[in-house]
This record gives sequence, C-alpha cells and structure tokens, in this order.
Amino acid sequence: MATAVYPGSFNPPTVAHLAISEAVMAQYDIDQVVWAISRVALGKENVSIPRFEHRIAILEEVAEEHEWLQIRVTDSQLLADIAVGYDLLVMGADKWHQIQDPIFYEDDPAIRDSALATLPELAIVPREPFEAPPTQELRLPQNMNSVSSSEARDGLISLMLGPAQRFDELTGAWSDTRRYQLWLTGKTD
Repeated sequence: MATAVYPGSFNPPTVAHLAISEAVMAQYDIDQVVWAISRVALGKENVSIPRFEHRIAILEEVAEEHEWLQIRVTDSQLLADIAVGYDLLVMGADKWHQIQDPIFYEDDPAIRDSALATLPELAIVPREPFEAPPTQELRLPQNMNSVSSSEARDGLISLMLGPAQRFDELTGAWSDTRRYQLWLTGKTD
C-alpha cells in the first residue's frame, strides 16, 4: 500500500487540506494519506489555542469521514524525519523553500543536503509568492491555492472542515479565543 505523509499543524483543518489530500490520491499512485502533526511544530512552538488534544480529536473526526485518511502524532519536527518510511511527502511551496534554509540544520549546508537527499518523492503545493518546482507541483483546483488556516482563524469559518466548524461554533476555539478559554473552565458568557 503506497502512503503519502502530509505534515502540518492543521490549525484548523480546512477545505484546502482535504483538496490537497484528494489531489494526491488522484495524481499519484497513493492508497492512503497520513496527516502528521508534531506535538511541538517547528516554528510554532507557542501555539496553545486550541489545546493540542482538541485539535487531534477534530482531526480524528475528519479522518473517520475518509477511509483513506489517517492521523499520526509525532515527536519529530523536521520533515526529513517525519517522512521516513513514506512513499510521498506533501508540502507547500513555502515549506519547500523553508526546508532549504541551513538554519534548520545547524547552519551546515552539508547536513541540509544530506537530510534533503533522504526525502521520498515530493508533491509540492504552489503557495504565493513561492513557486513549486514544475516536476513536483501538485495541481489543485484554482480556488484552493489561496485557502489557508490563517484565513479560517481570522473569521472565514466556511473554510474549515465540518468537525472544526462545529467545534468552533460550540467553543470559539479559533474564532473567539476568549470564549474558548471560558469554555475550558466550564463558564459561559
């Protein structure tokens, strides 16, 4: 069974995350997509809202709706470590440019090059202003190229997948963090 790994924070999971995963299934010989979530995401170490366990519960609910989708929690942070054992690594073009920065490899280009050489086949999603290498570009419906979790957190709740929308409506986890904090304590406004 060929498996793709799609690392991310999925905070919250959006229609674009799902469209990317479906495009991977359609454009590559992939049977299963794994959304891999680092307990402490590189560059996002201070994310605490919503709580990690709530985010994972939402992702597991999304996976229940798609037999080909799995959720994996990892302690690894580097994509080269997360991708070990998978047939395909999915990432945005912004991440593709970021992982080439030697700062993540003790400022040593040789260590970087060694790590990048271990990566499986790549599917790279264009993400402005970054371009994906043409031979590795994952083609998406045009309306999906600009969707982001940041937009969903900034109030475009319609971009969230159903389980995330429902949790946000109940708690304010992404759209109203003050209400979420109150929900955590069992208080209501």
